[in-house]
This record gives sequence, structure tokens and C-alpha cells, in this order.
Amino acid sequence: MTLDPQVEYILELIEKSPYPEFHTLSPQEAREIFEDTAPALNIRPEDVYRSEDRWVEGVDGDIPIRIYTPYEPAAGETLPILVFYHGGGFVIGSLDSYDSLCRALANRAACIVVSVDYRLAPEHKFPAAVDDALDAYQWVSDHAHELDGDATRMAIAGDSAGGNVTAVTAIGIRDEGDRSPLLQVLIYPVLDGTPETSSHHEFAEGMLLTRGNILWFYDHYMKQPEDVANPRFSPILAEDLSGLAPTLLIVAGHDPLRDEGLAYGERLKDAGVTVELSNYEGMVHGFLSFADAVDQGKVAIEQVATALRTAFSNP
Repeated sequence: MTLDPQVEYILELIEKSPYPEFHTLSPQEAREIFEDTAPALNIRPEDVYRSEDRWVEGVDGDIPIRIYTPYEPAAGETLPILVFYHGGGFVIGSLDSYDSLCRALANRAACIVVSVDYRLAPEHKFPAAVDDALDAYQWVSDHAHELDGDATRMAIAGDSAGGNVTAVTAIGIRDEGDRSPLLQVLIYPVLDGTPETSSHHEFAEGMLLTRGNILWFYDHYMKQPEDVANPRFSPILAEDLSGLAPTLLIVAGHDPLRDEGLAYGERLKDAGVTVELSNYEGMVHGFLSFADAVDQGKVAIEQVATALRTAFSNP
């Protein structure tokens, strides 16, 4: 399928921008550009009843989180909770750059959203991100009542590198014997640290997420080359995917990460996991964030919200 015309327009604007590719920059320079450009590209932020920043205790130190409450709970009411992990290749991305998407999900799914600011590479190499992610989930589960939340109605979600973190966290929750989330949402996730699928080569350039940037992200995240063979880096290599939460898996048809997402969906199905797999064929990586300009981004956000509402109504 050809590129959606709305996506083509976005790519043309990005191509004309003065910003260099991330892989030509230092991590700090890349972060500054990402934070500077995010407001222009992202959906407009919506009002929520309350947004609160906190620090929660992790094994390796305190972890920043942002808690979005969509409306004021009635007396005695508890709300379902979505724990969200932002994207950014394990190197960039923040609570601020994903603020508008989290607000949209909180309102549309009528749930508390807890956005997790896990540690970034290269200052904090693998497995810092996934360690923080599991610690944060466990904290939210243990302290849900403090947030007016319901620990029996929780879900996890993330996009891109945050999708990787989500997938690894789901496996970790199962292995730790913790209460499983009702749903995991993987949005164009990173699942394989060896980027050699057909889509990685077919869409190596010109589709927003380039091969050069992917390799740059992975080089900063890994401590050593052998890390890519670790299932906590490449969850598609996990031997056992049984017993995981039902999954909504979204891929973009013109994304280097497409094929590993499709393959992971099939592996989950083979392991007996309930999977809703959607391939938005005319889209590129990151399209949910462009929902104000790309109609299919709006559709995908509503798909995520609908899946969350359905899961939360059937604990």
C-alpha cells in the first residue's frame, strides 16, 4: 500500500526542517531537538482533572512518574490504571514529550494514566530502562489506592522503545508472579535488537525512523554486543510467551519495525495469548503522535482507548 497523503505531507515538512538526524548528534543534542520539536508535531494537549508529578522508589533509585486523572472520582470510586512507557529509542523522550498522548488516553479510556520516566541511555545502559519499568509497575500496583486507582484493573502500554519496555515488563510481571495486567498495548514496538528483517531494509531511509538512527539508539543502549541476544533486550527471543496478558499490537506499514511486530504477534498467538493485531498500512513510525494531522492516528488512539475500556470492564 502507498503512503497516506497526510503522512507524505508530514514527511515533506520534516525533510525541509533544519534539524540533522539524531545519529549525527550527541545524545544531549538529540534530546534537546526532540523536546523542542515535539509540541509542533504532537497532538494538542487536552485538559484533565489532575496531573501530578511524583517520584517513586525503585531498586536502583527513585523513578519520576506523572499521574493523569481524567475526572474527579466520586466518593468511594476507584479508576482503572494504565501504566505508560514513552518511546525514544531508549535515549530520548520524556514525560513532557508524551504529555499530550497520555492526556488523550486518560480522557478517552476514562482511566488514570501513570507515565513512567525510566532511565535513559547512554548514561544508564541496558537493562536500566526495563528494570525501572517493572519497579514502577509494581509500585503502582502496590499503591493504587493512593491514586484513587483499582489495582485489579491495570494495563500497560508503550510505543517504540516504550513498546519494548512494555513487552519486557509483561514477561517480568508473569515471571515474578505478580497480578497480570488486563491488557498490554504494544504500539510499533522494538522487539528485536538485530534489525535485519525485510522491513528494516525496505524502509531504511525516508520514513521518519531511519536505519542510522536505529543503530545509534541500540549502540547507546547496549552495554556489549551480546546484549541483543538477551530476551530483556529482544523480547522476541524469549523462549516462553505463554501466560501473558491479552495484547493489542499496532504496527505501521512503512515502518522498519513492522516485520518484528508482526512476527511477535504470531509468536504470542502460538503461545495461546489473545492478540488483536492491526497493521496501519499507509502509516509510518510514530503516527499516533501526529493524530491532529493524520486521520489514521486518531483512529489508532481510539482503537487503543476502546481496547482499554473493554479490558477494564471485564477484570
